[in-house]
Amino acid sequence: MRIITWNCNMAFRKKSKLILPFKPDILIVPECEHPDKLLFAPNIPKPTDVLWFGKNQHKGLAIFSYSNFKFKVLENHNKDIQLIIPIEVSDGILSFNLLAIWANNPKDKDGQYIEQIWKAIHYYNNFISDTNTILIGDFNSNKIWDKTHRESNHSNVVKLLEDKGIHSTYHTYFNQEQGAEKHPTLYMYRHEDKPYHIDYCFVSKDLLKNVSSVEVGKYEDWIKHSDHVPVIIDIDL
Repeated sequence: MRIITWNCNMAFRKKSKLILPFKPDILIVPECEHPDKLLFAPNIPKPTDVLWFGKNQHKGLAIFSYSNFKFKVLENHNKDIQLIIPIEVSDGILSFNLLAIWANNPKDKDGQYIEQIWKAIHYYNNFISDTNTILIGDFNSNKIWDKTHRESNHSNVVKLLEDKGIHSTYHTYFNQEQGAEKHPTLYMYRHEDKPYHIDYCFVSKDLLKNVSSVEVGKYEDWIKHSDHVPVIIDIDL
């Protein structure tokens, strides 16, 4: 299974032809327009299933299937935790739990980014387990921005997940430390000298041992299209 997250920086209808050649089975796209606005060219593959969440029709969180996987949103989806979507994924044979993430809730006085993920992990505690679980997307966070007096900072979110048997595919595959990543996923204002790693894929330990590849897009290949580059993960199911 290949799962990709790419914050497309809006106008995905014009950019899908860039990411779809990488043949994702599941594609997570923050800052994507509403599906009603996705008028794909005839030669562009069409998704077999799609979910979209957001209040701005031009800029929400989309989850696409380009495989036999189908999506079902958890009944107790908490819309106040934005934008983090609990999804049951199944192709009739294989199934797993997915938290699709674009951590972005400006109206939350307790914090709009990593704090949303902290809340989601606690709220969906029974949904997130050490088997068959994936959290993926734009976390809008990195250890370098930790606020030590805040319980819900990046490092504590990572520890909370690790205590549940869930680990970052990137950091495991490349043997990197949180906050010292060598492969940026965001270039602020599209400037090459402002690199940050804020897009992640965390998986449960049973899936982690089957991760066969992790790839982070290169600045020169993607910067004309978005301030983010894609993160591509292959898991041998």
